[in-house]
Amino acid sequence: MDIAIIGTGSVGSGLATAFVGAGHRVYLTARSADKVEAAAQAAGATVATSPAAAAALADVVILAVPFGAAEEIAGAIRPVVNGKTIVDVTNPAKADWSGPLFGGTDSGAERIAAWLPEAHVVKAFNTLLANNIAAPAPEGIRLDGYVAADDADAKAIALGLAESIGLNPIDVGPLSAARQLESLAWLNISLNMAPGSTWKTGWKLVGAPVAVAA
Repeated sequence: MDIAIIGTGSVGSGLATAFVGAGHRVYLTARSADKVEAAAQAAGATVATSPAAAAALADVVILAVPFGAAEEIAGAIRPVVNGKTIVDVTNPAKADWSGPLFGGTDSGAERIAAWLPEAHVVKAFNTLLANNIAAPAPEGIRLDGYVAADDADAKAIALGLAESIGLNPIDVGPLSAARQLESLAWLNISLNMAPGSTWKTGWKLVGAPVAVAA
């Protein structure tokens, strides 16, 4: 599958490496040309000159940027993502980084869906810490890849992508479930803010049904 990843931070770069390793073609882009070149070379991805250029080449677009930049990027890619799957991996934070921005009353994914009404927005990969992307089975336990979306085909694509990089794919329901996923991610993040934390903790729902990707 052709995947555009917008953002070359630890999560974007990690996902690029994981998806290339799983046999997908990845187009990588970000604000800094130097960082994109280095990240693309390390991952085996192809550099794209802009978010719109990357999105135009891809079947799936992954937003791996700070949430504060998401509205601007949505505006830039909107003309080329009609009908495409957009995967939101952001975790919107309060200004003081004390917790999730929306606190369960809204979500970053729902905001992005409003900015990209012709696309199919999915919430996925946001509960996966960057240190677990390359090997999502700390202590030998396969971590879950939670996926929330309203469009069935887009959801199936995201579930398949999660499975392709070693996650246990789990369908958690409609896009509004992104509210719980963003809070779940922030619980994990907050636990790792303590001194000496490994930043390798992850979520596993024991007894959960396995969502078989289409």
